[in-house]
Order: sequence, then structure tokens, then C-alpha cells
Amino acid sequence: MKVSKGDIFERVFVNEEVHLQIDQEAGSHVKIHVINASFSITVNQLGEGCQTEIYALENLHGEENVIAETHVTHAVGGGRSTQLIKFVLDDNSRGRFIGDLKIAPDAQQTEAHQTNRNLLLSDTAEMRTQPQLEIYADDVKATHGASTGQLDESALFYMQQRGIDKQKARQLLVNAFMKDVINSISDETLREQLLNAVDGVVE
Repeated sequence: MKVSKGDIFERVFVNEEVHLQIDQEAGSHVKIHVINASFSITVNQLGEGCQTEIYALENLHGEENVIAETHVTHAVGGGRSTQLIKFVLDDNSRGRFIGDLKIAPDAQQTEAHQTNRNLLLSDTAEMRTQPQLEIYADDVKATHGASTGQLDESALFYMQQRGIDKQKARQLLVNAFMKDVINSISDETLREQLLNAVDGVVE
């Protein structure tokens, strides 16, 4: 699909598998959220001054298996892109992130950021992450990072010392990890529904 010059395309997909290929014209804005589903999103910035935002939150349990795949190409200059992909994995769940970010030789004055953060809640959960960054222009700001870890034991201990039982403390830390993705949703009603769903786990 094409997002025309100056237009805004914004969508939130919840529990819905997503396959999108988007071409952006000058000055257009794409903002996509995916919650708890596999997805493949390809975005090509073909006009100057485009903005692309891709956010994902995968909260996996049991035997769930999710693949998250992004391909963002800055073909021309002056564009911005942000990717924030988060996985929370419990039980025997499996996750995989493939992130491909390209900045073409003519895409000067581009700003691009790709971040993948993963939280493992069990010894049998598994996460594979494959960030790829290709930069062929020299006047750019570009970052990428990926990390996979477990809950902060010192934070858990601190909360328990203040009368919060271990299970609730654990869930509060998980909720805090997830909320920045939800907070970036523009639709206030949907954002509040999802935040309430997350907070309801510890009530």
C-alpha cells in the first residue's frame, strides 16, 4: 500500500497477525502497534521528510511462538524512524525478532533507531534476536540495540522488603517493562483499556 504525501497512517493490531508492505511519499507519517501477534512489516521511505514508528509488545505464555519481522528502508534523506519491539516470555514460549534497517547512500540527514528488549521469566523460554543495520550514508544518526535478560533480583528484593509479596512484585516489574509500548498508542480509549488490562493482573 502507499501512504501519500503528507498523509498519516496509524493502526493498532491486537491479537491479529499482520503482514504489511508500505511505501511512504514525502512528509507522510506511519505509526503501527502490534500487540501479541506475529507480524511482518516492510516500510520504504521513498519521499523526503517521512516519519515511521513501529511498536510491538509480545506477552507470551505456554507453548506460544511468535515471529516479529521489520524491514525499514530510508531511500531518501530527511526521514526519521523508530522501532521499539518488546517480548515477555514465560513457560516454554518462543520468540524471534528479525529487524532490518537500511539507510541508502542518498538518505543524508536521516535519524533511525531500532531497539529490541526481551524479558525471560522462565528457564525454558527462548528468544532469538537478529538486528541488522546497513548504513551507506555518512550524515546520519542511527542506533540499534538488543538485550535479553531476566527480572532484576535486587528490585524484587527491595519491593519484598517493603511488604509486597514476591508474585505481585514480579508482576509489577513485568507491567512496568511493558507499559512504554502501550503508552505510545495515540488512541486514548484503547490505550487506557490496554493499561487497565495490564494493571488488572496484579489486583
